[in-house]
Parts: sequence; C-alpha cells; structure tokens
Amino acid sequence: MRRWGSAQFATPGCVLTLIASCVIPMPTAAADPGSTGYEMNWHSCDEWVDIAKVPTAQCTTVSVPVQWSQADDPQTPRADLAVMRVPATGKRIGILISNPGGPGTSAVDVMARFAPKLAQTEIGKRFDLIAIDPRGIGHSSPQLRCQTDAEIDEDRREPDVDYSPAGVQRIEDHYRQIGQLCLDRMGAAFLAAMSTDDSARDMDAVRAALGEEQINFLGYSYGSRLGTSYAGHFPDRVRAMMLDGVVDQNADPLADDRIQAAGFQQAFDAYAADCATSAQCPLGTDPARFVTRFRQLVDPLVTKPAATADPRGLSYGDAAAAVDEALYSDDDWDTLTEGLDALAHGRNADVLLQLADDNLNRDPDGHYSNLLDVFNAVHCVDTIFPSDPAPWIDNDRQIRELAPFESYGQFTGDAPRPQCVFWPVAATTTAAPVTSPGPGKMVVVSTTGDPATPYQVGVEVAAALGAPLITYRGAQHTVAFSGVPCVDSALTAFFVDGVQPPADLQC
Repeated sequence: MRRWGSAQFATPGCVLTLIASCVIPMPTAAADPGSTGYEMNWHSCDEWVDIAKVPTAQCTTVSVPVQWSQADDPQTPRADLAVMRVPATGKRIGILISNPGGPGTSAVDVMARFAPKLAQTEIGKRFDLIAIDPRGIGHSSPQLRCQTDAEIDEDRREPDVDYSPAGVQRIEDHYRQIGQLCLDRMGAAFLAAMSTDDSARDMDAVRAALGEEQINFLGYSYGSRLGTSYAGHFPDRVRAMMLDGVVDQNADPLADDRIQAAGFQQAFDAYAADCATSAQCPLGTDPARFVTRFRQLVDPLVTKPAATADPRGLSYGDAAAAVDEALYSDDDWDTLTEGLDALAHGRNADVLLQLADDNLNRDPDGHYSNLLDVFNAVHCVDTIFPSDPAPWIDNDRQIRELAPFESYGQFTGDAPRPQCVFWPVAATTTAAPVTSPGPGKMVVVSTTGDPATPYQVGVEVAAALGAPLITYRGAQHTVAFSGVPCVDSALTAFFVDGVQPPADLQC
C-alpha cells in the first residue's frame, strides 16, 4: 500500500475515556453557527502526549454520532473525538485547525511535535492551535483496528509479486480476508461511516463545541481532501484555508495510481542522480543503469530476505516500503544510500528495515498505529473502484512503463485488483467538483518534486478553486510552516491579515 503521506513538520458505541467529553447535536449547513451552550471540559494532555514539550496544551473529547443520519436518535452509537488546544499567546484572532494527512495520522501527536515551533511564530501568537484526531484515528475512540500487530508482521513477509492467475487469486483472496476481519472487528455501520464527508461534519461539530463561528484550517496531503469537503459543506464557516500537497478528491482511482507512480519514479530519478555524484553510489554512476542496478539489489529479496540484527529480516515488501519512505523527502536520501549500500555489500539491512517500520508506523516495541487500516477504510468508502479486472490489468501494464524502478518482473497479462474492490461496505461518498468557500478564503501550496501528491494536481485544484498557488521548488512531500521563509511569510500574511499571496508565487 502506498498512502498519500502526511505533513513533514505528519467497536461502535460510547467508550469511556480518561478525558471528559461534551456531546453535541448534528451540525448542518443551515444550523446556526457559534456557541452550542455546551461546556468544554479541558484537562491535561498527559495521557496522550509528552506535555513537557507542549506545556500549555489542553485536551478534551467531543462525542459525535457514528451515523450522522441518526444523530437525533439518543440510542445511536457514538464516537469520541480527541481534541488538543494550544492557546494563542498574543492578540487572538480565532482557531486554526490542522490535519496532517494519511488518512490515519494522529493530528494530536503531530501537533505535539509541531506546536512548540509554531507557537513562537505570529501564527501561534494569534491563533489557538487545534488538533482533532478524526473518528477511528489516534486518541479518538473507538479506534479502527482490522489487523493485529502479528498479522501485519506476517503480511509484510509476503512479497505479493506473483502475477500468474494462481498468484493473483491468492493476493485477492487475502484482500477479501482482510476486509472480513475489518467487518468482524468493527461492524458495517462504523466502516460505512469512515468517509471524509463524515469527518468534515465531525470537524464542524468540534467548531460548534468550541463556540466559534468560523475556522481557519491547514490541510496537508489527505488533509486537503478533508478541507475541500468541509468547504463544500460549510462554506460560510471558513475564514481562511490552506491546502498543501493536494489530493484530487474526484480522481479516477486508476489514473490516480498512474499519476502517483510517475511521481515516485521522478523522485527516484532525482535521488539516483544525487547519489551518483559519489563514485561509491550503490546504484552506480550511469543514469541508464540506475533502475537495473536497483532491481538487482532488491529482486533477490523475493525469495530470500536480507539479514538484519532484528530477527524479522528485510523482506521484499519491506525494501519497497523503505524506498517509498525515503523518497518522501530528500532529507532521507543519505539514509537510503546507506541502506542500499548495505544490501550491495551483504551487510545487515537494519537501516532499510527501520525506514520500512517508519513508513508503516511500527514502533520499537512492535506495535503498529492503525494507519494501514484507516487508510483502507477511508479510501474505500470515499471512492468507487471498478470491479472488472481488465482495467486493472491494463493499469499494471502502464504503471510498469511509468515507474520501472518499482516494477518486479515482466507484464504477465494478469494483475490483482486493489483492496477496495473487496471492501465489505460500499462507497458512500458521491463525487462532486471542488468548490470555493468564497473569494480570498483559500490558498494552495504545491511542491514540484512531491512524489505522493504530484505538483500538477495542486495546479489544477488551485485553478478549479480560483485560489492563488504557491509553488515550492523542492523534493519533499508538503512544505508549509516547515521553515521555508518564502512560503511561511506568505501564508502568515494570508492567515493573520487576509492578504492573498502574489499570483503564482515561486519559492
């Protein structure tokens, strides 16, 4: 699985939590904005994060109905959303909600890392920084869990590269099995309510609970899709919104695969060219042989994992995940070179295993976040996936041409359909064009060398929204408020003073 990634800075029913919560009614586009009359019970965040790093942070939960269509039924199952607030330190303008992407990344955990730096800026002085873990994610409850840690470890050992008819059948049967596990462990109602539209309604519930008439919003990667969904449902409640690393919410899933494959090939080519400036590059110095050399290093892992000090070893799938992780940012290129060099010389491949663990959110104790489960759950109810095998087979042929560095073997004339074809609940989101919440309310940021959310998507979405585009010339996934002055100063002026960036600002 390749996700969109996150910002660079990242059982249905009422569940008892250690942090007091408030229960709020269903928000609708026609409902009165502002105070709900419910008291927010703020408490220490020490159950969730290291408060030494964010000493002013306050936490609570907000209870929302799992199914918004049944919000008026007092018996309807509910979910508790984890909310963190870092209060403004100066003359306050309002709230600034951020979502770091995934889907599946904990906004609370990312805010705990991000807030100390942002709090020192004009943004932190003028806005309450708000992080909301969407339903099923992070510190919200119930957590969406389809697979155990041991089951995910077992899956990582399978290379899933046999595209013979029997091999494709085995891969698809495994996808069916995962879907059934999710259905058994979470229930159909909760899975069907994991859409981005549901999370957008949840976000408005938090806004109402906070007593705010409008929100300001930072949407990174998948968070951009959450932002456009919110803007479509509640345009009058948007004061200012930034989308960075934009996801096209109406992209054909087959075309989306091809676009992202081309983006990662571009990132691989840039990495290999940089590596080749050293005579010791494990991919050599001849650009015409970069892909061939890379395949020579990783293909043997299909039948024999590389040795690691960790008893798991490095599987073929782990190597692919490690490379993906490193290609999200050129900050990790040296680490990738170190890992590939270890493969080339038969040394322990623990560097690559660590990159793979980072990509799949496995901690040193062997525990996974639920990123993989949430990614599938959201993606599968947000998008209709064609069930006919033929277009997926042709897509495999095209992707092999677009991204040869990640293509094992030769085109066989067969290929597995993706997990979402076998998902146990139907897609619930209806495709709709992105719409602007109003003039002057949106800014789009897109990075030229972004592999996960390619630059051109940001260009097209900005045009569709009639929003100014900030172009960052770099090789990473998302950039806003990561310390690039040209980008950060333009965004600060936008959020604080309502000043639009210059047309087509280049940074």
